[in-house]
Amino acid sequence: MNECIETDVLVIGSGIAGSIAAIRLAEAGLQVVVATRAEDPAESNTLYAQGGIIYKGKNDSPRLLEKDIFRAGAGHCYPPAVRILAEEGPRLVEEILIEDVAVPFDRDADGFLSYVNEGSHSIPRIIHAADATGKTIETALIRKMRSLKNITLLTAHTAVDLLAPHHHSLNRLMVYEPRSCVGAYLFDRKNKRVIRCLAKDTVLATGGLGQIYLRTTNPSGARGDGLAMAYRMGARAINNQFIQFHPTTFFHRHAPQFLISEAVRGAGARLVNADGEPFMQKYDPKWKDLAPRDVVARSIHQEMLLHDVSNVYLDLASYIPAETIRASFPNIYRSCLEYGVDITKDLVPVVPAAHYAIGGVWVDEWGLTSIDHLYAVGEVACTGVHGANRLASTSLLEGLVWGQRAASHIRDQIAKHPLHNPDDIPPWEDVGAYDPDPALISQDMYHIKSIMWNYVGLIRNRWRLERALRELRNLENEIERFYRVTRVTDSLIGLRNAVRSAIIVTSAAWENKKSMGCHYRED
Repeated sequence: MNECIETDVLVIGSGIAGSIAAIRLAEAGLQVVVATRAEDPAESNTLYAQGGIIYKGKNDSPRLLEKDIFRAGAGHCYPPAVRILAEEGPRLVEEILIEDVAVPFDRDADGFLSYVNEGSHSIPRIIHAADATGKTIETALIRKMRSLKNITLLTAHTAVDLLAPHHHSLNRLMVYEPRSCVGAYLFDRKNKRVIRCLAKDTVLATGGLGQIYLRTTNPSGARGDGLAMAYRMGARAINNQFIQFHPTTFFHRHAPQFLISEAVRGAGARLVNADGEPFMQKYDPKWKDLAPRDVVARSIHQEMLLHDVSNVYLDLASYIPAETIRASFPNIYRSCLEYGVDITKDLVPVVPAAHYAIGGVWVDEWGLTSIDHLYAVGEVACTGVHGANRLASTSLLEGLVWGQRAASHIRDQIAKHPLHNPDDIPPWEDVGAYDPDPALISQDMYHIKSIMWNYVGLIRNRWRLERALRELRNLENEIERFYRVTRVTDSLIGLRNAVRSAIIVTSAAWENKKSMGCHYRED
């Protein structure tokens, strides 16, 4: 059975950026299909965002926020994009998240929104929902999406590739036309079949690529699917050398890697060695523990090398009252306690981990890529807002702003072009003779993660990057051969995308010889 779904807009991904785009498009009366590889549509990078989202602090202004973003971004931010974020972001937080979707952000005893400070922000302007802001926002957005009858949620559907007439069309003369996107092949994981989804416009909202690294805060689906698919279509991609490593993820041999929010340091916690001695003043005397993330992550890395240790520690107990810790960071408190660490009393073992892909698919101020009718929003996109190093809590805001802007642009122009003829795009042909061996996929993924962690991690140099490129290119050849002769599965799709994304990141790091922001070359 060669099923084909036809819709006005296909949104691939259901985090904050994809959800906002889908909601605003549906509210405008368009038919929207939202496809996500997860069985639960809430499963996304947004779900795991702890800290908060930028709003507007006391005596705040767009100019002050712009200044903080530029400083954190090492002067590499794109001014028009920063201006859009600073001017539109706080208004959209109020209009969409607070008023329309009714996200229950924390408030003080008088009912006013509660603000916290985070690294490199000049004033407290971050609103939050305890230490589970992303989960709270995502829950509200999924509830809103489910209430809109013209949104079709396809869970457990993995995007295999974007549909491009210049490549897929049965009419070979389409090769002369400008490159455009007319939907995607989607792998229905439950029924083990690939379907076509034809759309007038397609929105990539697939999140990041942290899973190409050995240590990451990202969920299992963050393997660079959107970046790799867009690259194969010929879309422009920029700034992919800039991978932000979060300084503090929980370190325990038997524990999954989970984030210890930057808001913990914003509340007063200090980074210390095993003897409880703070050390950030050695590396950044002005900002200390609230320095930009790239500085803090490299400082921890250097401290670990200096003392030949596997981790450093966060000290909350000496600086924050126990009742405040339990009230402000309940999920972190419970998660650490599961592994015998009481953050109201004990030092918390932490290490850096890959956290956020600052670069991605190039987009304009409306989220439109270099491919006609293909938009990208959220972490998969590069608007230029983050420059060379993302300022804390800008990512959720960027997803909100560009999800809204992409929806607005699509709404205003979608009537100008018809749906591509479904008969012109052939059904998926699975030529695989056998099921892929899970052991081979697992080993190849581990190989990619190890290469990226050891050679394309916090500190890079020419020799490491050249070794990484050689090994990754050889591995990609093997994976592509494997991909062509086996039946498609979600893990195989992810492996193919992961190795391509790893090469994109490594190539960008090799080409950029000068250190900037979170791209640090010791040579």
